[in-house]
Amino acid sequence: MKDRVSIDLTDGVADVRLIRADKMNALDPAMFEGIIEAGDMLASMKGLRAVVLSGEGRAFCAGLDMASFAAMKAEGDAVPGVRDLTKRTHGIANRPQQCAWLWRTLPVPVVAAVHGVAFGGGFQIALGADIRYAAPDARFSVMEIKWGLVPDLAGTQLMRHLAREDVVRELTFTGRIFDAKEAQQLGFVTRVVDDPRVAALETARGIAAKSPDAVRAAKRLLNLAVASDAASGLMAESVEQQKLIGAPNQLEAVAANLQKRAANFRD
Repeated sequence: MKDRVSIDLTDGVADVRLIRADKMNALDPAMFEGIIEAGDMLASMKGLRAVVLSGEGRAFCAGLDMASFAAMKAEGDAVPGVRDLTKRTHGIANRPQQCAWLWRTLPVPVVAAVHGVAFGGGFQIALGADIRYAAPDARFSVMEIKWGLVPDLAGTQLMRHLAREDVVRELTFTGRIFDAKEAQQLGFVTRVVDDPRVAALETARGIAAKSPDAVRAAKRLLNLAVASDAASGLMAESVEQQKLIGAPNQLEAVAANLQKRAANFRD
């Protein structure tokens, strides 16, 4: 975990940072493992009152590491290190989904501070937080369609409670990039601020000063209000993604993007 995620606990606030700055905190097998390990540590951390999640360097998280696509094909994995997406490894979630879903299931509030880009899996991880602050120049995308895939890090279950259904569908079908102002208008960003990490830490400290019993109870109630059979939704993500990965059109999507040419898909 230490070469991918750092945790610093001060006065009840855990400052959690993705620290693969040279790769814009892209998701490789070690990053997946590091995030899940960090979640496990936070879940059992004594004195924890709130969490701030951010990324070092130029971005929050650029999504799946491009080098991982080649490894996935060579190893026959659904995602790096995972053969069967339908296997539930963390309650109702599989291992990749846990990277985003764990922030929702932590007993304390999580504030994400987004700068640079939050693309694909990075966007879904940010959506797992209870609150999201974004820099004015931050950019977002449900980018999986570019690679012939669907969002499957709990994105379908998280997006549907934040934005209108038609908005979620448009972004998922097109993969278009949108800015922080639009993200706030659509419901994905809580506030646009010049320094999201500073603002997130300030909010987290304010939460940490409140009754921890009341804060934890509030999160349980709010999670319950939007739960509406999330288990079925997460499984549906895994089933659809499992069928897509490695199929001819998905491989063509990857090849076309890497070769910077138009894709030749077949029905």
